[in-house]
Amino acid sequence: MDEQRAAPATRTDSAEGRGAPVTHPAVRSRAGEKTALICFSHLRWHFVFQRPQHLMTRFAREMRVFYVEEPVYCDEAAPRLERHRTTHGVEILVPRLPHGQSEAMQIAAQRRLLDGFLAEEAIAAPILWYYTPMSAAFSDHLAARKVVYDCMDELSAFRGAPAAMLERERQLLARADVVFTGGYSLYEAKRGRHPNVHAFPSSVDVAHFRKARAALPEPDDQREIPRPRIGHYAVLDERLDLALLAAIADARPVWHLVLVGPVVKIDPAELPRRPNIHYLGGKRYEELPAYLAGWDIAFMPFAINEATRFISPTKTPEYLAAGKEVVSAPITDVVRSYGEAGLVRIAEGPAEFVAAIAAALEGRTERRAWLAAVDRALEAMSWEETWKQMKGLME
Repeated sequence: MDEQRAAPATRTDSAEGRGAPVTHPAVRSRAGEKTALICFSHLRWHFVFQRPQHLMTRFAREMRVFYVEEPVYCDEAAPRLERHRTTHGVEILVPRLPHGQSEAMQIAAQRRLLDGFLAEEAIAAPILWYYTPMSAAFSDHLAARKVVYDCMDELSAFRGAPAAMLERERQLLARADVVFTGGYSLYEAKRGRHPNVHAFPSSVDVAHFRKARAALPEPDDQREIPRPRIGHYAVLDERLDLALLAAIADARPVWHLVLVGPVVKIDPAELPRRPNIHYLGGKRYEELPAYLAGWDIAFMPFAINEATRFISPTKTPEYLAAGKEVVSAPITDVVRSYGEAGLVRIAEGPAEFVAAIAAALEGRTERRAWLAAVDRALEAMSWEETWKQMKGLME
């Protein structure tokens, strides 16, 4: 039994605490207070700016949004909740837990921290929004105005997924009012498990990435890389086909492959090292157009495995908005949404990748017609429209 007492929530901004703490769950909402949304995510807010950030920053326009990250383990004597306010109006909550706690103790500590936070903020019946079913372990007791499961990935198929993931998801699906999926493959996998499932594939901030269609100042770490450059940004993990990457680099030594993104869940020593492969590390969302502008072609060298079976890569429409031709592995959602429409070249294996990249570099595409088709396809894919449709389904 966990007998450690949770420390109070602490802020790293200057905001004052609102109202006196009251006992949970009998928490009173103040008259006229905005609706509160509690988002539980497996992704750090400042890691990569993607689907959760695009949606939560929009919800923050009209309600209080709190983004609960996974715990950070530390040498502190008692659990506490660290709080950071973002420039987008979202407040990040990070449980800090002592090293050495059992799983049951961790769940109990997070439950107490969450209950204490809700009491301190006088929040009753918030909207609960889940990106990871594992967070339901410490939040499934809460009264909620609405429960949303935004299943952006099949997390159970990722390397290192907890054994309890599938059971936690089953429990979350039983409670959720509405389920959104990050692509059509995921929709097909989930629609038989819940009566209210809706597919919302990756959207795109067209204006942000369209900047890359013009000449932009070269980032310092890309400026000296020779051309042609074939680029890809992503979290570099088990979804990256390392053998394919090496084979392309070996087949065309004069091509330079540019990989932008943090290395996660794989040993960096496993990455193929060649004079024409360049790993530039993680970059901020605001920096991506400058990197894209300096590429000749974008490519998506995904492995075909369980981790990529249901993905709908956000970067596909981002590359297209930037005006870059794309060569992709045969990811089901990419083939359906972009390959069959002639917007993305699909290649399987090194020989096909090399041939497809060569064709794109040689300008075999009628560019004006292709760009017109790309722009038509992107018209209805804004994050703003996705947010509005999700909100309508919730209401």
